[in-house]
Amino acid sequence: MAKVERTQHTGYTWTHIEDPDERAMENLRKRHKFHHLDMEDCLSEIQRPKIDEYENYLFIVLHLPVETGRDGRVAQSEVNVFIGQDYLITINKGNKYLREIFENCKKRKKRKEEFMAKGNGYLLYKIVDELHSSCFPLLDHLSKTINEMEKGAFDIQNQKDMLADILVTKKNLINFRRIITPQRTLIAQLEHKNKKFLPENLEVYFDDVVDKIEKIWSNLENLTELAESLQDTNESLISHNINNVMKVLTIFSVIMLPLTFLTGLYGMNLETLPFASSNLSFLIVTGMMVGVAVIMLAFFKYKKWL
Repeated sequence: MAKVERTQHTGYTWTHIEDPDERAMENLRKRHKFHHLDMEDCLSEIQRPKIDEYENYLFIVLHLPVETGRDGRVAQSEVNVFIGQDYLITINKGNKYLREIFENCKKRKKRKEEFMAKGNGYLLYKIVDELHSSCFPLLDHLSKTINEMEKGAFDIQNQKDMLADILVTKKNLINFRRIITPQRTLIAQLEHKNKKFLPENLEVYFDDVVDKIEKIWSNLENLTELAESLQDTNESLISHNINNVMKVLTIFSVIMLPLTFLTGLYGMNLETLPFASSNLSFLIVTGMMVGVAVIMLAFFKYKKWL
């Protein structure tokens, strides 16, 4: 069931809706005369980021990355915003940071003054800015994960196949980039929308948000390159370790080949074989086998194959 809360400041009201349902959206439509397609967008599971401009209001769809589950997977959350002359409405679908922003503004007077004292256009800027600022801890977590995997990949004492961990991190980066890419143009569009709702003096503020998104994008690019390099390095190290194991097994196989020949030869029980009739035949054959093994090991060492 949807949770609808409101907080007021001089000249306008901020309405916040958690987990919207059809009843809440219908009440909202009747109260503000919103377009029915916007109501459908708010209830839709699949929606693209956009800004729709009407005579009396703006409708904004934002997508933000959030961390979900114990494994830290990056998923998409959606925030819908209606802004008009004397109201701002936020509809939250899975973003915990927006919920925290509203609760802080409702419960803490100083926080409310910081966000709401300069009008609903400035409040929209503060919400958008805070939501994108919340991306940086997630970026830091991904960066820390990659650094830890890098240390593990070069740990000679405890090398292991890290492919699964690397692929999960790459998937998170791909999801992050897919979510944040449309925001780069969407936020820039806010500067040029209807000045009834977003005064001209807010352009510099939204410019600051655009710069923040570009910084996020730049960090994502760097982390993606690091993840690609780490995967290549991991595969090279695994291949190198496999080659070392194969080299050792090949050396053992080559050494055993003449020894197998000797044991097979003297296993034929022929009296005409050298030393076959001697009382020390076992020791002689064993000595021959040891001698062959030592000679072959010395040869491999000379060739620097060991």
